[in-house]
Amino acid sequence: MTSTTDATGQVVRSRSIYRGDPGMWSWVLHRITGVTLFFFLFVHVLDTALVRVSPEAYDAVIETYKNPVVGALELGLLAAVIYHAFNGLRVILIDFWSKGPKYQRLMFWIVMAISVAIMIPASGRIVYLMFGS
Repeated sequence: MTSTTDATGQVVRSRSIYRGDPGMWSWVLHRITGVTLFFFLFVHVLDTALVRVSPEAYDAVIETYKNPVVGALELGLLAAVIYHAFNGLRVILIDFWSKGPKYQRLMFWIVMAISVAIMIPASGRIVYLMFGS
């Protein structure tokens, strides 16, 4: 929380500099996508390891993934990967480029635009593979 001192010497508290700012939302989304990707990788490793225990059980688990709900989750996973990757590059630029902090808000909106631009054709491909085949 930030604070200032008024003319009488009283400390005046104001809101956090990040509350509601795109910088806060990029931070929140980066953490959420990171946890989501970690969880996916954990489940993916367990599923893949199941093939060594019982190939029949592995086939049964994989068969349960072939439905529209999991297809929608795959779209969410793709969105998480794309956003997390490009926002990670944005964070690197903010940390290592001397003008990074000055342009952090602009870079956030660029990351969002690139993410949407990549998601549109990728989503079309995933939906086609789910329902078109």
